[in-house]
Amino acid sequence: MKVELVNPFIHATTSVFRTMLGCELTRGQPSLKTNHVPEYEVSGLIGLTGKCQGMVVVSLGRDTAIAATEIMLSERPDGLNCEVVDAVGEIANMIAGAAKSQLEQFQLSVGLPSVICGKNHSIGFPSNCTPIMLPFDSMIGPVCVEVGLSEAVTVRQPALAAT
Repeated sequence: MKVELVNPFIHATTSVFRTMLGCELTRGQPSLKTNHVPEYEVSGLIGLTGKCQGMVVVSLGRDTAIAATEIMLSERPDGLNCEVVDAVGEIANMIAGAAKSQLEQFQLSVGLPSVICGKNHSIGFPSNCTPIMLPFDSMIGPVCVEVGLSEAVTVRQPALAAT
C-alpha cells in the first residue's frame, strides 16, 4: 500500500483524538497486518469505495472504548453497551471522513460504520490488499488503526462491432 494512502489516516486519527477527546496520541511503529484478528476487542469498521477500495478499522481495548465514550458523553457507561458501540462507530466515521478529505484525488465514498465487540473476532480485508497496522498509545489506553486500500481495477467492455 502506498504511503500517500496511509498518511491521511495517521493525521486523521491524531486530529480526531485531539479534537474530540482532548487526547494526544503517540504513534508506534507501523507494520503489515499478518492475520485477520484486530489488536483489541472493540472494532469500528468503515468501508471505502471509489478509485480506491478497502476498509479502515479502528480497534480499541474495552477500557479504552469505555474511557473514550465517557469523554464524549461526560458520563461513564456501564460496560460495553450501545453507547460505547455508537461512540466507537462515530470515532471510526470521523477518522474515515477526515482521511477522505485528504484523499480527494481518489473520489472516495465512506460507508456506514459497523462495530464488532468481542475477543478474537476476525475481520477480512479485500484479498487484493495487505492492511497496514498503525498502533497508537494515549492517556486513555492503546488504539490501533488498520488501513487496507488498493486502487480499484476498472474493467473495460469490448467495443461492439457495427453490423
